Amino acid sequence: MPLWTWLVPVLALGAFVSALAVGVGPWIASLCGAALVGAVFVAVHHAEVVAHRVGEPFGTLVLALAVTAIESALILSMMIAGGPDVAVLPRDAIYAAVMIICNGVVGLCLLVGGLAHREQVFRVEGAGGGLAALIVMAVLTLVLPTFTTTTPGGTYSTSQLAFVAVSSASLWAIFIFVQTVRHRDYFIPLGNPSDLEAHAEPPTTAEAWASFGLLVLSLATVVGLAKMLSPTIERAVEVVRAPRAMVGIVIAALVLLPETCAAVRAARANRLQTSMNLAVGSALASIGLTVPVVVSASISCDLPLVLGLSSKETALLAVTLLVSAVTLGTGRTYVMHGAVHLVLFSAYLFLAFVP
Repeated sequence: MPLWTWLVPVLALGAFVSALAVGVGPWIASLCGAALVGAVFVAVHHAEVVAHRVGEPFGTLVLALAVTAIESALILSMMIAGGPDVAVLPRDAIYAAVMIICNGVVGLCLLVGGLAHREQVFRVEGAGGGLAALIVMAVLTLVLPTFTTTTPGGTYSTSQLAFVAVSSASLWAIFIFVQTVRHRDYFIPLGNPSDLEAHAEPPTTAEAWASFGLLVLSLATVVGLAKMLSPTIERAVEVVRAPRAMVGIVIAALVLLPETCAAVRAARANRLQTSMNLAVGSALASIGLTVPVVVSASISCDLPLVLGLSSKETALLAVTLLVSAVTLGTGRTYVMHGAVHLVLFSAYLFLAFVP
């Protein structure tokens, strides 16, 4: 194992501990920012080591589960800590994750892959089932609360929250069963003789376990540093007079950066199936894992929870899901598909700044 692959996570953890001990001043903020970037790229490396050892689709599942579990823990800790925006924090985080993955990550992968290989293919059977589950989860979680009448203001009643949590967790569990057991072949990349990484000698079991431990450490450090830097990000947002929702977008983007790097690298290597496994799986996990955790905390701790999106956000989400169904519906992609997703992602970011 190269020296940098374990030294960078240790140094990033040291930067996080130093920020906890002395506070986040200008120099510490710069140090934490550099440590955050280093931890992200190390996380991608270790995720690829684990993926190469266990094979697809388990490799991409490891990274998606690790990132989403830590993201859920971060949201839960901020909910319990309380604050003026605690009621809408889970909604904003889930919505940001879905938009970043479905437009930013997918668009970048399709654009990079199309520029490098003109046209790419993937198994539409796997992506189609995952996209269908994502549409149902997103509507149940983020859209319907605005239209229900039992409780006002984009909220669900206790029984409705329980139903949505169970439904989301069930759909996610069924998707994982299909992905890893029932129809695993739908998620295995098509053969690519030019991909040297796919035919390289797999790491040993000891190396894979070491990379898995360092992956968890790196991801935990990424989330910790992102949370530590959030006040600095908030001040920057205030300076440019952007809405507070931008804080959630920035933090979500930082947390999802390891998956983004891994997905884009796979697309450039002509392994678009791996990119789609990461994107669809991460979007499903962001709802299927986060919603049950958030709902359980809301019910047990009597915390306020607003899930319904505004009309503008609902429209953007609807267009995103419709465009995804069109661009990912044939199993063949090229540059135009990526450009459409990236334009939609740009519109999402622009309207977040200028609502």
